[in-house]
Amino acid sequence: MRPEGYDPRDAALDGHLVSAKAFRAQLRLIKKLYRVITPEAFRLWLKHREPWPSPSILLTCDDGLQNVLTDMLPVLMEEDLHCLFFVTGASAGEVRTKLWYEDLFLLFLDARAGRFDISDEGIRIQGHLGTVEQRRAAWWDAVKRLSGQKAETRDSLIRAFRGHFSIEARPEPGSASAWCRRFTLLTATEVRQLTSCGMTVGAHSMSHPILSLLPPELAYAEISGSKSALESVLGTAVWAFAYPFGDPQSVNAEVVKMTQEAGFEAAFTNFGGGFGAELPQFSLPRLHITADMTLAELEAHVSGFHRRLQRYAGRSSEPLTVAQA
Repeated sequence: MRPEGYDPRDAALDGHLVSAKAFRAQLRLIKKLYRVITPEAFRLWLKHREPWPSPSILLTCDDGLQNVLTDMLPVLMEEDLHCLFFVTGASAGEVRTKLWYEDLFLLFLDARAGRFDISDEGIRIQGHLGTVEQRRAAWWDAVKRLSGQKAETRDSLIRAFRGHFSIEARPEPGSASAWCRRFTLLTATEVRQLTSCGMTVGAHSMSHPILSLLPPELAYAEISGSKSALESVLGTAVWAFAYPFGDPQSVNAEVVKMTQEAGFEAAFTNFGGGFGAELPQFSLPRLHITADMTLAELEAHVSGFHRRLQRYAGRSSEPLTVAQA
């Protein structure tokens, strides 16, 4: 959710940030039309698969940014709703950190124009920075390259980028600032605070790489490590997992199998949601809500009308059923 006072910088970076006003309107529309269930009710349904008495919606939210506690939680509580929040293993500590790929995006936006050629720890990344589109493309190429590396190698390469572009690490503003609420992750204390307010926490890997690009042993460590790290913080079972990025290219059969082997009861993708969708337990589809989605569009996606229309037009999409806020 977009913190009050934060000015979006780029559609690719901030296009998923919904204002408090829009979020409240979305929740009220969903409540009017459907039954919004709790994560624990959904977990119980997974075990028995008994039909619901009415069409039902599960709310989820990824990444565990600080704004879910400061900006999103108050709206949910006002509307008496519960959400399944997927957070990374970084939130199992008390040091406030950022998502590495968002940090890299900001760096690419601020860097001087021109070609770059950076090598560190045997990894070489080249590209050109000019227009916004070129910067987005160079960034995404770097994300794919760095996702295949250990977290420590990633951090080292990002420092090399920063040094190459002569961009100093920005001083962290106060934790209450709009910038901090937008970009920094929850701490362990804040994760516990989230659950004390009736919300449920799931895992989102240790460091949010594209899991399909990692060697199998590192991908499994990202998945299983986030479960154990968060369970040690919460003192309770962490039963749900959301695949980082969650698109078809990020989630292959091997990664899906790993979530089962790690002991999760369910895992969520980030595409294909809407009523009428199939619900494979470890590839549960969701709707991705964006800042520019109107209420009419939201209703069309949730109801399954949008997917049926695509199929009618010959552009079949994957089925889905769980909505993401």
